[in-house]
Amino acid sequence: MSDQFDFSVDKGPVECLGKTFQNDEERRNYFTELLREKLKDPEFRSIEGFPLGEDEDILALSDPPYYTACPNPWMGEFIEQWEQEKPTKQEGYKYHREPFAADVSEGKNDPIYNAHSYHTKVPHKAIMRYILHYTEPGDIVFDGFCGTGMTGVAAQMCGDIGTVQSLGYRVERDGTILQEETDEEGKNVWKPFSKLGARKAVLNDLSPAATFIAYNYNIPVDIVQFEREAKRILDEVEEECGWMYETIHTDGKTKGKINYTVWSDVFVCPSCVNEVVFWNEAVDQKAGKVKDSFPCPHCHAEMTKQNMDRAWETFYDSALNENIKQAKQVPVLINYSINGYKGRFEKKPDEFDYELIEKIDQKEIPYWFPTNRLPDGYNTRQPIRSHGITHMHHFYTKRNLWTLASIYNRSNPNFYSSQLAMWWTLTKLYRYRWAGGVPGAGGGPMAGTLYIPSIIKDISVLFSAKDVFNKSIRKKKLLSNLNFQPISTQSSENNKIKNDTLDYIFIDPPFGSNLNYSELSSLWESWLKIMTNNTSEAIENSVQEKGPAEYRSIMTSCFKEAYRLLKPGRWMTVEFSNTKASVWNTIQTALTDAGFIVSNVAGLDKKQGSIKAVTTSTAVKKDLVISAYKPNGGFEDRFIKEANSEDGVWDFIGTHLKYLIVTKKSGANLVHIPERDPRILYDQLISYYVRKGYNIPLSSQEFQKGLAERFEERDDMFFLHDQVVEYDKARAKFSGQVQLSLFVDDEKSAIDWLRDYLKRKPGTYSDIHPNFMQQMSANSWKAGEKQPELQDLLNLNFLRYDGKDEVPSQIHSYLSTNFKDLRKLDKNDEALKAKAKDRWYVPDPNKEADLEKVRLKSLLKEYEGYKEGKGKLKEVRREALRAGFKQDYQNKNFNNIMLIAKRLKPEIIDEDETLLMYFDYASMVVED
Repeated sequence: MSDQFDFSVDKGPVECLGKTFQNDEERRNYFTELLREKLKDPEFRSIEGFPLGEDEDILALSDPPYYTACPNPWMGEFIEQWEQEKPTKQEGYKYHREPFAADVSEGKNDPIYNAHSYHTKVPHKAIMRYILHYTEPGDIVFDGFCGTGMTGVAAQMCGDIGTVQSLGYRVERDGTILQEETDEEGKNVWKPFSKLGARKAVLNDLSPAATFIAYNYNIPVDIVQFEREAKRILDEVEEECGWMYETIHTDGKTKGKINYTVWSDVFVCPSCVNEVVFWNEAVDQKAGKVKDSFPCPHCHAEMTKQNMDRAWETFYDSALNENIKQAKQVPVLINYSINGYKGRFEKKPDEFDYELIEKIDQKEIPYWFPTNRLPDGYNTRQPIRSHGITHMHHFYTKRNLWTLASIYNRSNPNFYSSQLAMWWTLTKLYRYRWAGGVPGAGGGPMAGTLYIPSIIKDISVLFSAKDVFNKSIRKKKLLSNLNFQPISTQSSENNKIKNDTLDYIFIDPPFGSNLNYSELSSLWESWLKIMTNNTSEAIENSVQEKGPAEYRSIMTSCFKEAYRLLKPGRWMTVEFSNTKASVWNTIQTALTDAGFIVSNVAGLDKKQGSIKAVTTSTAVKKDLVISAYKPNGGFEDRFIKEANSEDGVWDFIGTHLKYLIVTKKSGANLVHIPERDPRILYDQLISYYVRKGYNIPLSSQEFQKGLAERFEERDDMFFLHDQVVEYDKARAKFSGQVQLSLFVDDEKSAIDWLRDYLKRKPGTYSDIHPNFMQQMSANSWKAGEKQPELQDLLNLNFLRYDGKDEVPSQIHSYLSTNFKDLRKLDKNDEALKAKAKDRWYVPDPNKEADLEKVRLKSLLKEYEGYKEGKGKLKEVRREALRAGFKQDYQNKNFNNIMLIAKRLKPEIIDEDETLLMYFDYASMVVED
């Protein structure tokens, strides 16, 4: 590795944390020595997630105080300085934002985004929309799972007028940002919603690879000098290593330069035990596909890849000083170019090519390269098992390893971020594929895995390096106006930052078992010489002995830390992508356990999904975005005094309604806001009370009755008085009914569907049944959930008109609206009563209270039955469990909850937010 190059933009005196230095190099040296001393402190090294690496390697990679490849001890100082530098607010200013509820769609086809790959990324332009909505210029944004640092880029690009305008916004001369909205008359108008100006970003990640990439995205660089050094390095490496990528044209004399070489696995025929080159026999090159079965070239026996064994070979590994055994692979195709000739050429390897490979293999690489053993893990076991790849250098062919080591030796950390892309793609992970019928046009490593394919596209480092460096240069030009943002490498569970200091948090955390980040990053980090400390990695991973409970515990700790850091009344956005209901509930439970209150869930379409998102039938094509807020201090103080009274209930609801969106549109239509539904509001109330350890002072019926008395109701949603005025204005423009879209997969959602259906169309059993069964057949019922009969659901939750008394208002309204001959009839009219007879309808709150008592008695009776016996319960009613857990919580019978939980399948609780909430609280109390 070469000496540190100084690519800083400021060559003269620089200011940093209240100190003046002659230049950036002096600044770096000063803080490096302070960091060196910090590294000697055992308490500092005991911080959660402290990476695995030697002091000198941590110091070599770091650029303190801005970026440290370990916990950053200067984060708090930056925040204190920024707070003092914030623009003065106008007198009487009070922060208030509704949740950002619009679905966001931002593609990945952006030179900044594409400058470096990573396991998952959110486009910076998508993040900008959230930051502009929730913050003002100078505000401090935090990302505790920063990955490649897109939040830092987004925060700073909020001050770039061109980028802001590219999002579809307008910018006034005074910096006011306008977005297009629809006014009361249905006309499109431009309304102010934010201010142009950079925000400050504080970034953190557990992975040294991630924070290093983030640092290189958020560092100002002298582009001219960077480009000059890049050219020098590439020229020197070309001169040294060019001979390793030479081949002879089919004319037998003209030399060409290899673009890539295709390598194939070799198998053994199960019938004749002769070797079979997979490429030669299994690949139909004209059709561009791999055959399902094919004959052995020796004995003609029909074979498949599954019924053949690999051919293995043993050879001496000089880097390890031992013999190793690996799957046999042979070169089968060379793609090359000739200087002065148009296009590319292809040929089978000839004697020159085999001799060249042998010559390279016999030489020793004169530079350092990583020889770490692969850490034991879920993904890392795959290449060991399939191909005998046990150490990091085994992922590369000898010539690519040599050339990458040569670039590394001539580089410094400012170039590493470009190399990181090559350290991943120029490996045996790269698959040879066909795209659009063109051989070799597709491929790439399989996302989220360390899968070694049977047909490898071994791309020349010399061919790829220029393109990779050019991408990096282009990125740095586009980001030339950015400033340093402080970055820390550690767990998000314990940041040395003061309470209530951050203005906004945007995070894209790990999602259960979707990706094993530390394992996938180990290849990059082996070159950086610093590895992720996965002890506190938020993941479900059998090798790490982490299941849903461990994942939830770590995520809860991270969210509690975020809650501590965020200012009261401010927002956190959590980007989420997982198909499993249990992980979705884990995230929501962890949020509420930490103290956050979820206000809205919207969509984020990143357009080009990862390989898994595109090819897996169960994968999520659109990520979800959770908007959650930290209650303001005034409410928290009042709640302590009011919790055991009705005043506490209505104070909570009134405060919560302020944080909910008033209208939501889909195309030209208004849509139902589920967070304003009385049942969802009651669930939020219960959740808040349980997390705080208080009894719930009102039943569901008492709550709904009080809600109707104190707040404004529209379309089965509740509003504050000033909110309902705004809603009515928007509602007046829409003639259609605002309908609720429901996915029926358990008893609760079935009741919700029936409630919505009957409010719109009170009907007889024969009317309801076919529609209900259509919903049931269209959706998958939750595993382990007992499926109730329609008649039972109707009897326990709704009322049937018997034709005796006057027609209920709900049925009367429906009939008089939809039947001409029944219009303007009195509710006691016999014709109306005859038409209304046997129709089911939703009871009004007064009658619903009596009905709920009957339903609750039935549910609790079933719950008591679950206590009998000792074996696992095969089928249960989640509604009965919810009712029973709630009763046991109120009565402080926490052992009952634990006993029942032991008899349930784990997914029944993991996939139900309400059950999980009661179970977590009971677990905590019983454990204490």
